[in-house]
Amino acid sequence: MRAGAARLGASLAAVLAVGLLIVLVRADPDAGSTAQTTLLDQPAPAVTGTLEDGSTFELSRRRGSWVVLNFFTSTCVPCQREHPELVAFDQEQAGLGSLGAELHTIVQHDDREAVERFFAENGGDWPVVFDDEFSFQNAFGVAQVPETWIIDPTGTVRGRVIGEVTAEFLSTTIQRLREAL
Repeated sequence: MRAGAARLGASLAAVLAVGLLIVLVRADPDAGSTAQTTLLDQPAPAVTGTLEDGSTFELSRRRGSWVVLNFFTSTCVPCQREHPELVAFDQEQAGLGSLGAELHTIVQHDDREAVERFFAENGGDWPVVFDDEFSFQNAFGVAQVPETWIIDPTGTVRGRVIGEVTAEFLSTTIQRLREAL
């Protein structure tokens, strides 16, 4: 009787494993997953970081523009996969002139030389902010990368996406948010 119960248990475990695999394979990684946060519809935290040239980046000084913050490390495989999408998004937004969103990469727990090498090899000429004091990470509650935040021109947090994003997803989301204001 125990052998039958063991076989039944093993069969159920196998069915669950196959089901989970099917869900993971069919998931759309390009859309990211939005996540609730107490920061949504609230003023963005007044945080600072260090730019590649050593100057200070202050998020509060970006008011008046749509801002996209993408949390990143050069060794993160999903970050590497989404990078071409961020390059395309940045180029598209640059084509919109003053109406385009600003993209900023927030680097967590990474070597500056590795990040510079990654951008040199993979493109992207938007500002890279090093979060050496963990002010961005702590204020936004970012535990893993990639994670992307959207802030409107008034400095209000409008969106959070955990996981990879696409250029199309970011562009359509910002356009929808613009129309709602």
